[in-house]
Amino acid sequence: MKFKEFDFVPEIMEGLESMGFEECTPVQELAMPVIWKGNDLIACAQTGTGKTAAYLLPVLNRITRTKSQGINTLIIAPTRELVLQIDQQIEGFSYFCGATSLAVYGGGEGAAFDQQKAALIQGADIIVATPGRLLSHINLKYSDFSTIKHLILDEADRMLDMGFFDDIMRIVRELPAARQTLMFSATMPSKIRKLAEGILNKPESVSIAISKPAENIIQAAYMVYENQKVALVKSLLKGKTDYKSVLIFTSRKINVNGLVRELRRMGFSADGMLSDLEQKEREEVMLRFKNRETQILVATDIVARGIDIDGIDLVMNYDVPRDPEDYVHRIGRTARAQSSGVAITLISDVDQHNFKKIEELIERDIIKIPLPPDFAEGPLYNPVAGRQFGRRPFGNKPNNNPRSGSITKKKDFRHRDRGTHQGHQAE
Repeated sequence: MKFKEFDFVPEIMEGLESMGFEECTPVQELAMPVIWKGNDLIACAQTGTGKTAAYLLPVLNRITRTKSQGINTLIIAPTRELVLQIDQQIEGFSYFCGATSLAVYGGGEGAAFDQQKAALIQGADIIVATPGRLLSHINLKYSDFSTIKHLILDEADRMLDMGFFDDIMRIVRELPAARQTLMFSATMPSKIRKLAEGILNKPESVSIAISKPAENIIQAAYMVYENQKVALVKSLLKGKTDYKSVLIFTSRKINVNGLVRELRRMGFSADGMLSDLEQKEREEVMLRFKNRETQILVATDIVARGIDIDGIDLVMNYDVPRDPEDYVHRIGRTARAQSSGVAITLISDVDQHNFKKIEELIERDIIKIPLPPDFAEGPLYNPVAGRQFGRRPFGNKPNNNPRSGSITKKKDFRHRDRGTHQGHQAE
């Protein structure tokens, strides 16, 4: 289905044409008619499927036609990075229609807070906000939400994972009951159903490609001990000039800076992204990566969802994510917009059970590639029976000291600081 088949105002169509948008994605084709009719919607669609445009375009079309006063739409998203991305997409889609928007998130300077305050009092057409910072403004009693016509929750499952259920319900109580509510989530567990029952009115449902990686992602894995990981990363990236953009995910914040140092020593342009950075630093890091000034970004799961960066050639999971859904979101950063990409995961002896859950979720066995010849053997892969009875990837020869290796590091981090982002930490 083509966008021109919808009754968009000329200003919206001009914006779509200028950005080269012609064909709708499946979630856009199914969700936009529901939103167009004014019905509430609960949509299950993973990242990279075009869901942001699915809700922005009908809303912007309505704003352009009505030219109402005050805040028309409130969009709530889990992280400041996703908030900024949505705000940037609004700017693109609304370039010719003049709709106003403002991103509301924590971590900025005092001037940013004052700008947010002014918008909440005077009314921008669209407010895109993280729950924690929006509540900070609400608690100061000057926000005017009486004109809101649309409430949109993006990455709703992620917000609940981060502990925002009570914050969301507190925000909803400030909004008019007569509104259209749209909820987008990559998964649909019982807690999402509970939230939907509390804030949506007879919603229609749309479900697209739940929890399955794109077919054009080449997935592979290596069996390694913890003290082999850094050396393997260096070995895999050494001399790889064809990788223009690489994203490495680690579950542990402690690994980010160490990996960045090692990669820089190899001559790579590398940056790290984790929640400890100030907001200005995070924005600068993301801008350098998007502009290809930085070749490799090492990040915690803070950027796993919702960050729209085209042209990432390789996604590497330095650690196996605990949640199988996070694996889908991580590797979904590559092979976007019908391009191809590669996703590699490093599986340690203690992470086999979690990786098996990933394989069960995506309903396929991921190939285990032998370690390079100059490495000592890695652990066996058998998450059920244990490594002493497991299958060794073809080509790895037994070794009396399986933890040794000519280029491995000896430090073995056994404890796991997974760097999960609870509550307001991710804002």
